[in-house]
Amino acid sequence: MAPARRSVESAREPSPGEERNPPPPRPLPSGRRRGTFLHQLCFPGGAVGERTRVAGAEAAAMERREQAVVPVEVLAAVTRERFLRDVYPRRMPVVLKGMELGACTTKWTVDYLSQAEGSKEVKIHVSAVPQMDFLSKNFVYRTLPFDVFVRRAAEVKHKEYFLSEDEKYYLRSVGEDARKDIADIRKQFPILAEDVQIPEYFEKEQFFSSVFRISSAGLQLWTHYDVMDNFLMQVTGRKRVALYSPRDAPYLYLSGTKSEVLDVDNPDLEKYPLFVKAKRYQCFLEAGDVLFIPALWFHNVISEEFGVALNVFWKHLPAESYDKSDTYGNKDPTAASRAIQILDRALKTLEELPEEYRDFYARRMVLRIQEKAYRNDYG
Repeated sequence: MAPARRSVESAREPSPGEERNPPPPRPLPSGRRRGTFLHQLCFPGGAVGERTRVAGAEAAAMERREQAVVPVEVLAAVTRERFLRDVYPRRMPVVLKGMELGACTTKWTVDYLSQAEGSKEVKIHVSAVPQMDFLSKNFVYRTLPFDVFVRRAAEVKHKEYFLSEDEKYYLRSVGEDARKDIADIRKQFPILAEDVQIPEYFEKEQFFSSVFRISSAGLQLWTHYDVMDNFLMQVTGRKRVALYSPRDAPYLYLSGTKSEVLDVDNPDLEKYPLFVKAKRYQCFLEAGDVLFIPALWFHNVISEEFGVALNVFWKHLPAESYDKSDTYGNKDPTAASRAIQILDRALKTLEELPEEYRDFYARRMVLRIQEKAYRNDYG
């Protein structure tokens, strides 16, 4: 059964005239860091956001140079049928409570985890600071026996450490060969997998990976998007998750699939002035909660306590749409990658023109992209 794919967003639907005849893009504010030429072309100065009429709390938040925060919807006892009929087609994040996740929610204590998988070696991230930044690589990779890692991750201060006594630990399971194999808890952690009941809210052939995660208290992961749908199953501990709609990509200062804005609570607005325009959706996950994160939604996660989680990714698009070399679920669909390559070649061709002409024809390209590719319900 193929779920519906058209999302329903809460923003005002622009009139046909607005969508077909948008105003010319505005220049970037002085001092703003520019990303790739592609980002400049598609999101020049946040032109789409400038046209969005923001009202009420959002406008007030922008006046205070703060982000509008919207609670993520919380639903209880959602059956597969209801999820596929009422939740999935909307393409919005939702916290699902009361899901049957198996014995893991009661069994996975530090002692049990340590004993269950023993001294098998795992590759982990170690950071001297709570906010891990994938772009600057402010962490190191180290290898530890699993039982030693679990006990260290559960500590606040360490007697034995790599960088500092209060360093943070993070495990993101990978396949046997990370370049070729996907993460699958049934293969990498078979004993623990017996304790887990994954909600079967998608077809078996849509399954992509199941990623086992363990985080120290206070650890914050960088903002990024994935190209597949996923359930974030919070097994133990508590997390705060901030999410941003794909429509807010112009304000997130992207480098590939990741945002340059590391501290989403106290952003440097001199460096990232448009970030305040991004609307934050936020939720807190307790043990046993499941967060549905649709593909392309940006998410930033803080582990407020030592915790264990499982991400289950599945394919929203037909299987042939995805890059066959992708083992993480974060490579853009093949059609998107081809389109970006073609656009990059077009931009390279524009460099043959003088600046005045290059600017003019780049703006024409932006208008054409807006007319042909932007969604009408994306204000």
